[in-house]
Amino acid sequence: MSENWKPTACVICSLNCGLEVQTEGGKITRIRADKNHPVSQGYLCEKAQRMDAYQQGRDRLSSPMRRRPDGSYEAIDWDTAIAEVAARLAAVRDAHGGESILYYGGGAQANHLPGVYSQSTLAALGVRYRSNALAQEKTGEAWVQARMFGCGMHHDFEHAEVALFIGKNPWQSHGFPRARLVLREIAADPNRAMIVIDPRRSETAAMADYHLAIRPGTDAWCLAALAAILVQEGLENREWMQAHVVNEGPVLDALSRIPVSAFADVCGVDETLLRAAAWRMATAETLASMEDLGMQMGVHSTLGSYLHRLIIGLTGAFGRKGTSYAFVPFRPLGSGGGGGASGKTSSTSAPGERNFRRSPVTGFPVIMGLIPCNAISEEILTDHPHRFRAMIIESSNPVHSLADTARMREALRALDVSVVIDIAMTETAREADYVLPAASQFEKAEASFFNFEPEANAFHLRRPLFPPREGTLEEGAIHARLCAALGAFGEAEIAPLRAAAQQSLDHLAMAFMQVMGANPGLMRVASALLYSALGPALPEGMGNAAGIWGVAQLFTGAFQREAERAGFVGPLAGNRLFEAILDSPSGVVFARQDAEDSWQRLRSPGGQINLYIPEMVEALQALDPQGPPRDPDYPFILSAGERRTETSNTSIRNPDWLRKGELVSTLRVHPEDAAMLGLADGAPVDIITRRSRARTLVELHEGSRRGHVSLPNGLGLDVLSPGGEVQRHGVALNELTDYRWRDPIVGTPWHKYVPARIEPVG
Repeated sequence: MSENWKPTACVICSLNCGLEVQTEGGKITRIRADKNHPVSQGYLCEKAQRMDAYQQGRDRLSSPMRRRPDGSYEAIDWDTAIAEVAARLAAVRDAHGGESILYYGGGAQANHLPGVYSQSTLAALGVRYRSNALAQEKTGEAWVQARMFGCGMHHDFEHAEVALFIGKNPWQSHGFPRARLVLREIAADPNRAMIVIDPRRSETAAMADYHLAIRPGTDAWCLAALAAILVQEGLENREWMQAHVVNEGPVLDALSRIPVSAFADVCGVDETLLRAAAWRMATAETLASMEDLGMQMGVHSTLGSYLHRLIIGLTGAFGRKGTSYAFVPFRPLGSGGGGGASGKTSSTSAPGERNFRRSPVTGFPVIMGLIPCNAISEEILTDHPHRFRAMIIESSNPVHSLADTARMREALRALDVSVVIDIAMTETAREADYVLPAASQFEKAEASFFNFEPEANAFHLRRPLFPPREGTLEEGAIHARLCAALGAFGEAEIAPLRAAAQQSLDHLAMAFMQVMGANPGLMRVASALLYSALGPALPEGMGNAAGIWGVAQLFTGAFQREAERAGFVGPLAGNRLFEAILDSPSGVVFARQDAEDSWQRLRSPGGQINLYIPEMVEALQALDPQGPPRDPDYPFILSAGERRTETSNTSIRNPDWLRKGELVSTLRVHPEDAAMLGLADGAPVDIITRRSRARTLVELHEGSRRGHVSLPNGLGLDVLSPGGEVQRHGVALNELTDYRWRDPIVGTPWHKYVPARIEPVG
């Protein structure tokens, strides 16, 4: 075995920590942390050891597939696939408009370059509507942030005196660099404190100074009580607020009338503990806080995001080292806050009329350029004239990952045409008309745009570890071919750029300006055009990085000062940055900033934080004093998706890495609840919701709250067994969920609040 270590990255979570690996025979054989990575700096958790399981997925594809009338699939060649896919999508566009085609995806975890190249195909087709996993999680947070701050935010826990985690367990889900080391440092320092709001006694909650073990679904009541204590006890940072906050009057008035004792009862948290936690936040020199899916996929999730940011505004926890800050994105993940003021889910337009700031059928607001995932089936299974009639699904698996799997399958089969671009024959691919096989993340140049660091922000372009599998293409090639087939550009447009790229990047920059000046419409398909022109001039195996050249130009133009601080100066700074990216196999710092620079990125009026969102204050005042809704026939609350050590993301479709090839979803139940039901550890049970039922095994878990049960994320995949038959591993959570269980404002699902009952088997 070669002793050469090759830099790459983990693809399990959004941190994408730097790795060094050894390979042999097409496999990753050894893995260690990359000390040269500018962000992770030699940090690693145990989940990175699963990278070869991703690479060796059992249902990897090696040819484009076309669905036969009987539902089976046949292999076809690439020329046929591209021609037929382009023709059928163009037919839908020509008959009903590009707005009748929905694009879902844009890249799996750490696989974000498809999102760069897909822009060209979508432009060629006139696609107006998109969605992806962010619309299951972060759109409520984005909707609130757009109205309060007008910028993206992240949080500096490394330097914070107090860390607040809301529905988040960073020990398993990370969310910030070197998470486990930082958690240990906070827990070990008597001058620092950790506050966790979570029904479970998670690994993080077990380390906390204040664990607010709320009843499931009561995050909004808990956060409202904390914010109210700050106001009612005069703990808000008045001096800071006078300089940095506007429109606080109606908010302070509403919070002054919150019945803290009653809300504490709803949460099931001792009022004394709530007041102690609020006092600790208020008296800290610095507070960093972060919310995650435990709240964002629960009841009143958008209101919870608003209350979280009220706490930031009330304590002055923004724009200073050790607090929240406005990060500098290398490439924005969305197109902004978007959306209208109301979240009513009725159709907002008559036939023939359109409002592209809302989804065409249900009328949900478009946020970050995305429609809600939970609305997709409704946007298809209808006779509405503006319904979606085609879908392009890329590096995503909505049949498995979105609420109500049975309905999602029905919706996909109701489309005029559906196309999946992925490395594997996923649950979604098995419902599509065409499946186009992509190279894996380790077989092409690839990267992540989760670049959120507070001071030295870095980007890591990964080099391929292996050549692409026979019959697959990298996404740049797929979208360039689709664009050419759609007539978006041809050899006449490619040739001058290709010739310039062969000379130098500086020649390319001049030629690009000339070509775009002569034909501005080509800018819409620039990424695919760059792949065709610049890709062949890049080092072997790096063609998929061509689109990053354009990203670098846009970044240095938009954030000139931050780029200059990182050393990228002058009229061709974008070229210098692109060269540094290519020459830095472990990643490069592309921007430097200070926390105080955050104030320059606020896009709210006057550069101040707007505390007043009328809809949110109304929702706060309307909180039910009895708590979230309960169903007496389904007395338990199921958290459908819990991060655990043994689980991963669904890009890993090979179960061989754990438990001798068998992954089992265990239902975590508090021992007293299990005793009440007569259940022993390991007992088989059925977990039942109003939508469906699933069989699983009981796991007695002291960290669970009474009445709260959970199943792990990342399982329930239908993958090929060594014998070639399809076998399910674990519980497919979204067989149990319902698309109608969702936030009324932005449509995010209530996956963490699913009423359920448990029945012993036999």
